[in-house]
Amino acid sequence: MNIGEAARRAGLPAKTIRYYEEIGLVTPSRAANGYRDYAEKDVHRLGFVNRARSLGFSVAECRQLLALYADTGRASHDVKAVATSHIARIEARIAELDAMKATLRHLVSACRGDQRPDCPILDDMAGSTQAFRH
Repeated sequence: MNIGEAARRAGLPAKTIRYYEEIGLVTPSRAANGYRDYAEKDVHRLGFVNRARSLGFSVAECRQLLALYADTGRASHDVKAVATSHIARIEARIAELDAMKATLRHLVSACRGDQRPDCPILDDMAGSTQAFRH
């Protein structure tokens, strides 16, 4: 099948599929005319990567997960280790976002929001109370 059909079936833009081919996540065969010829296994692989990416896995992790998926002798603890490591990064990012939210809430509550130019939000971003004033 051509890239348009593979894109439709995998739920990915053709541009993304070309990128995945460029980095070696998928390697379609080539027809006699040089066009990409995607097989069912390629579409399945693209769908796998699409789902993994939607869960936030990096391209490198997708490559690792694809290798584990293809290895029928794999140990499930290897897959679990990849997912567990990913969860730890997600939790760290959530903590960072919570801290950002708390800081912004504090700054917003300290800002009068009136017609005066004083603004603790901008002052904080400037690193001082008078940093970039002219």
